[in-house]
Amino acid sequence: MTSWITICDTCKTEGWSEKGTETTDGAALAALIEAAAEGQPVHTRRVSCTMGCERACNIIVQAKGKIGYSLGKFEPTAEAAQAIVDYAAMHSASETGQVPFRQWPVGVKGHFVSRQVPLPESD
Repeated sequence: MTSWITICDTCKTEGWSEKGTETTDGAALAALIEAAAEGQPVHTRRVSCTMGCERACNIIVQAKGKIGYSLGKFEPTAEAAQAIVDYAAMHSASETGQVPFRQWPVGVKGHFVSRQVPLPESD
């Protein structure tokens, strides 16, 4: 099952207003993730607000029937975007969504916020 990277495009890191740009940090990170994800076994989508403002920039990696993860405190850099895409590709390749810690890209370590267990298949 292909994993999705959901990117909060309204995130603003501390000091954003002093940067003098209209583009939010989340939108900048989203563009970098979308570029890094081209040709990879992941999908991307943007949403406006994941309610993690104190940990901006935020993303969610998830797939149907798999454990999902929220990550935050990213800077909008190409290195962060590549680490996120690399991790999401590993999540996509995993049957359960779990990726052993030793395999995590360095750029996502320390950014995990929460884990969401998959919903039951039946009521």
